[in-house]
Amino acid sequence: MDSNRRNLLKASASAAVGSLMTGIGANARAQDGAAGPQINGAQIKSVPPLAAKVGMRLATCALGPNGTPGVVLVLDDGKLVDLRAEAARQKLGLGFDPGSMLELIKSGNAGFDKLRALAQRAAHDKAGLLPLEGARFLSPIPRPDRNIYCVGWNYLDHFEEGKNARADKHVETLPDHPVFFTKGTHTMNGPFDPIPQDTSNSTQTDWEAELAIVIGQRGKNIPEERALDYVFGYSVYNDTTERDIQQKRHGGQWFKGKSIDGHGPMGPWIVTAAGVNLDDARVICRVNGVEKQNASYKQMYFKVPRIIAELSRGMTLEPGDIIATGTPSGVGFARKPPEFMKNGDVMETEITGIGIIRNTIRAES
Repeated sequence: MDSNRRNLLKASASAAVGSLMTGIGANARAQDGAAGPQINGAQIKSVPPLAAKVGMRLATCALGPNGTPGVVLVLDDGKLVDLRAEAARQKLGLGFDPGSMLELIKSGNAGFDKLRALAQRAAHDKAGLLPLEGARFLSPIPRPDRNIYCVGWNYLDHFEEGKNARADKHVETLPDHPVFFTKGTHTMNGPFDPIPQDTSNSTQTDWEAELAIVIGQRGKNIPEERALDYVFGYSVYNDTTERDIQQKRHGGQWFKGKSIDGHGPMGPWIVTAAGVNLDDARVICRVNGVEKQNASYKQMYFKVPRIIAELSRGMTLEPGDIIATGTPSGVGFARKPPEFMKNGDVMETEITGIGIIRNTIRAES
């Protein structure tokens, strides 16, 4: 294991841009409707402040007239550093493809050393800082290498609320180990892109706000006490689910109902581990402006270190792997009467201290 990886994420690469973040964006406010810089039209109202000065927001955006995807560093005041353009301006070889978040993550310490040098120069010169207007946010990892790992029943209230509503009534008590399943790679969707809904397939589209972990280095049989060493960062995720497919078809096996194309929006960026205080994070979902879910990370039954340790037992995790950590109570299918999203509904998912994504349900044949 690269024992310096976590220290790198917590200190060297992140600290390089710490003064850039806080110096430029000292007056930025959270994405709660408060006054703040209005960025990218309806996509981002304001950029929430990080929990610590040494974190970074790394996003994938379509930039320029041709909409070429690239990795950007997002600053507090809505300015961004386009890694590809800035590397060219500085005549700096990054050692990884600046158009790929996965390649940045896989580049390890060497890549972060280059990123640190680029960020320091950008902060000093300010010539490479760009406005976000015109940049279209994609998922931070638009094409995952592998399925998205997910944790089921990870909030006690959510487990209890679903007892009477779900099909698998034989499960009466919360398991002693995390419940894992996966979502197909084609579920990945952008933070502000529409979620397709084919009503001939299902009319029970449900929301599930979740905190996503992004793995930073390869690991197997990871000890729980060292699990956070393997975290690259965190993002906002929604495990959007077709309930009738999940519960009433295919023998009650979850994979298909969870894996409909576009039913996994993520973003708007990854905040590196140093910029997130998990104990302060809240997981929130709103539909058409009405709050449906709101819970603290502290209410999570299996915390991030336990999830990583259990998932990696006998199974290798790779850089760029995504783990959705479970949803709190308040989902639609367990309500009385049940509630499901329909064409035109807007699903807003927030992780405090990280950001907000916003997706509209769009009917398609």
